[in-house]
Amino acid sequence: MAKNYWMLVSSADNFETSRAHGFTIQGIKSRHRKKAENMRPGDRVLYYCTGVMGFAGAATITSEYFEDHSPIWVSKKEGEEYPFRFHIKPDEILPAGEFVLAESLLDQLQFIKKWPPQHWKLAFQGNVHLLPAEDFETIENAIAARRKALVTAR
Repeated sequence: MAKNYWMLVSSADNFETSRAHGFTIQGIKSRHRKKAENMRPGDRVLYYCTGVMGFAGAATITSEYFEDHSPIWVSKKEGEEYPFRFHIKPDEILPAGEFVLAESLLDQLQFIKKWPPQHWKLAFQGNVHLLPAEDFETIENAIAARRKALVTAR
């Protein structure tokens, strides 16, 4: 079975919540049950943080999805939960404040071309997106290069 490549759009605060849990678990919003049902072990996920408009990391899904309503992540919308969850393992994770800005990769990404260039931010509306493998690889390579540069700079 082919693997899928997902982009999770969230606030930097929710990304940090996932970091605080050791990138062992991730949840998606309740309106994305169908997408959760299509997420499988071996699928990959990227984190895009709103506000900073940057890519923060990549992980691999290690379990089937399950439902759990215990509060972990917080939504701006009252009563909105992240009940569809799966276990993950971190692959490339950047420190807070060191994310790869999406704007630096726009000309290399295919999925963004659905929108006029001046409206590129529309590509990052919503919580969960399926990405082409090539776009995922481009973004993950940029994250890895950023992490390597940070390590080398120390």
